[in-house]
Amino acid sequence: MEFSTQALFRDDSYLREAEASVLAVNDRGVILDRTIFYATSGGQPGDVGYFERSDGSRIEIAATVTGQTKDEIIHVPAPGQALVGPGETLRLVIDWPRRHLLMRMHTACHLLTVVCPYPITGAAVSTDDSRVDFDLPDSGLGKEEATERLMELVRANHPVFVQQITEDELGANPGLVKSKNVRPPQGAGGIRLVSIGEGGAVDSQPCGGTHVATTAEVGEIHIGKIEKKGRENRRFRLRFGPLPVS
Repeated sequence: MEFSTQALFRDDSYLREAEASVLAVNDRGVILDRTIFYATSGGQPGDVGYFERSDGSRIEIAATVTGQTKDEIIHVPAPGQALVGPGETLRLVIDWPRRHLLMRMHTACHLLTVVCPYPITGAAVSTDDSRVDFDLPDSGLGKEEATERLMELVRANHPVFVQQITEDELGANPGLVKSKNVRPPQGAGGIRLVSIGEGGAVDSQPCGGTHVATTAEVGEIHIGKIEKKGRENRRFRLRFGPLPVS
């Protein structure tokens, strides 16, 4: 049986707490009617945190993943946690400091695709060292220049926002898809577009992840390393903080 969870984070990535009811419990974890916990997808790790029961006791959540569909979100309790049952109401609390780091880093990854406008062959977001892989034989960019261009976009304090477009609109604008190997899911009728700058003037691309509201919120960030991963593949590593002095 398939279940559908209302993903509150898609409309408001700043939600730290919410109430929800248990729809089901299976061998993988807990499925709720609604959630603020982001499920691992698109290179961004799932949220961790805890559920608080009516008696004040807590159930630690060690991971969040998807089930049979993207709309079936499974919360994975840490080992040894108490069991919940269908119909139970819970207070959900995410690990906000960790989530906010991921939001800042994911937004920085989008900015990097503006600085380096080549097809993306892979990406992974983490709290301290993320990567974006590009299909290009030679970037022509050094760490210093790439970092400066990245920080120009951060300092400009561009708005970051979500908008919906139709599948037909996406088909008419294929350049919106920057990934070389992954296409946005089709058949749901709408595409979630993450845009940067007034009217999306800086960037727009399909994405289901969580992001900060302005580029300035990313903070100081730099290119830690540019690696050659094959004849026509370059890996850019993003790290928080200023570029270390050589």
